[in-house]
Amino acid sequence: MTLPALAPATPLAPAYARVAEVLPSLRISEETPLRGDGWVGADELAAGGEALDAFLAWNDEGIAADYGRRARPDVVASFALHRYAWPAAVLFTMPYFLLRRVPHLAPEDVTLNRDQGRMTVRTTTFSCLPDDPAASMPGARPVGDEAALGAEVRRAAAAHLGPVLAAFGPHMRRRSHALWAATTDELVESLWYLGDLLGEEERAIAEAESLLPGATAPFTRGASFRRLTGPGGERLDTRDRASCCLYYTLRPEETCVTCPRVCDSERVTRLAAS
Repeated sequence: MTLPALAPATPLAPAYARVAEVLPSLRISEETPLRGDGWVGADELAAGGEALDAFLAWNDEGIAADYGRRARPDVVASFALHRYAWPAAVLFTMPYFLLRRVPHLAPEDVTLNRDQGRMTVRTTTFSCLPDDPAASMPGARPVGDEAALGAEVRRAAAAHLGPVLAAFGPHMRRRSHALWAATTDELVESLWYLGDLLGEEERAIAEAESLLPGATAPFTRGASFRRLTGPGGERLDTRDRASCCLYYTLRPEETCVTCPRVCDSERVTRLAAS
């Protein structure tokens, strides 16, 4: 059997290695996209058909096993999109956060192994700042300043995820605005969650607010962070999601703490307890 060749390590590699260190359940390798045996490409999901149907069916079975009940088809599709879009968002937000570099990844450049928590990435071009040591490397696209680099994050993530959203939309019974609201959440929460794991939550929040200061098309709103005060006077960070994750349809007694329907007093109680 001929094994796929590893792609040469790119200037994005240190960021992906750091992700694996703090989140072992997500391993990102730079190599030729893998297919079959549990692997699915973003381009295959975007094309719909058998690959998307199989991905939805896998998520359907996983939800039934995890929650002991079947989910509505639109809920299955929403969970399935999250299981691709959240790690896909990491591909853009973490190199930006850690290295100030932004990959440009077409759907055919990324594959996901649904069972192993692995992704393959094939990077050919990336944006960076003019004073980045990697600015003279092949494939580098220097941009003028920090604001321009943030715009590249939004542009690159939207270009990659847009075709995937279009394929998922009919299954989720959501129109374009709602789909991009969900993607807004993935972009912000990938930064927030991993920033916390890296011990830099405060900077991650600031970066997310800078990246999405408000509705920046196609993203529907800003990062929407808010600060609450705990019972001991401690600062508690929260945000209001732009979309509904539909988790309540499986566990009605539970609601995400970032759900806009959760009042601040309940948030304080839950956040202080955690």
